[in-house]
Amino acid sequence: MFLLHEPPLFTRLRDARRILVAGAGGGFDVYAGLPLAIALRSAGKDVHLANLSFSDLYGLPTDVWLEPDVAAVAPDTPVRGDYFPERTLARWLGRHGLPSTVYAFARTGVTPLRAAYRALLDHLGGVDAIVLVDGGTDILLRGDEHGLGTPEEDMASLAAVHGLHEVEHRLVACLGFGVDAYHGVNHSLVLENLAALDREGGYLGAFSLPRDSREGALYVDAVAHAQECTPDHPSIVNGSVAAAVRGDFGDVRFTERTKDSELFVNPLMALYFCVDASALARRNLYLDRIEDTVLMRQISTRIEEFRDGLPRLRQPRAFPH
Repeated sequence: MFLLHEPPLFTRLRDARRILVAGAGGGFDVYAGLPLAIALRSAGKDVHLANLSFSDLYGLPTDVWLEPDVAAVAPDTPVRGDYFPERTLARWLGRHGLPSTVYAFARTGVTPLRAAYRALLDHLGGVDAIVLVDGGTDILLRGDEHGLGTPEEDMASLAAVHGLHEVEHRLVACLGFGVDAYHGVNHSLVLENLAALDREGGYLGAFSLPRDSREGALYVDAVAHAQECTPDHPSIVNGSVAAAVRGDFGDVRFTERTKDSELFVNPLMALYFCVDASALARRNLYLDRIEDTVLMRQISTRIEEFRDGLPRLRQPRAFPH
């Protein structure tokens, strides 16, 4: 039973001892899971961080690889170029005296990604829970919406984790409500999907990331550090969320990447929306079509084929308030 004074996500994780918090959509998504990892670690959990990576992992030395599609990234792992969110986070973690390994999954289709997850679980000695984190909310879309955002990586992660039946708790947490509007996501439809999940018992509620909490302060610091280390490709998603956590509002400017766009930073961006991963997977209309994929481009093709066969798409709805 859930209680008002404890967010349901943490109720579900109350008895879990070892937890994997994993970025679902690539890039800096793992940063959206950092506050959860810090909170769970403070509660005495053994917490590990992982991320679906956009970096050039196959240029890494052989000794960092656990299996062909999952690498253990440390603060001193060598890198080509300046874009390596996993190592940037590992360095920040080490600076703050926190366990500093961040596991990086190669950007593959569902079949090898699930195998990589299982290899990591074996390396960790098994886990009781996996929390997939999405920077934004496009992972909550089921496939028949007018705009899907950038679904390929999110769906690869969701499908891979959905198939890990040996893990007792598989959850999804989204941070950054509204940021996907730039990619065509209609957030009224996101709310409609959450309501449908709630009717089926799959919605685990929402809670905010407070500015004055330890987790909030460390998150804002980590995002600022990442922006310093990756000046040419800072995370717009996490930059927006960090601005919201600080209490900023409206068209906040924190990177030149957004100079031609008008942002709407607001307190909703600092809310975690949480759902059961299996309930979310069951409501997705095309997840079964990508089950046997090996390459990410196959996922793109399967999604396109699915959408071409739909009689109509759910049209955007204006938020009425």
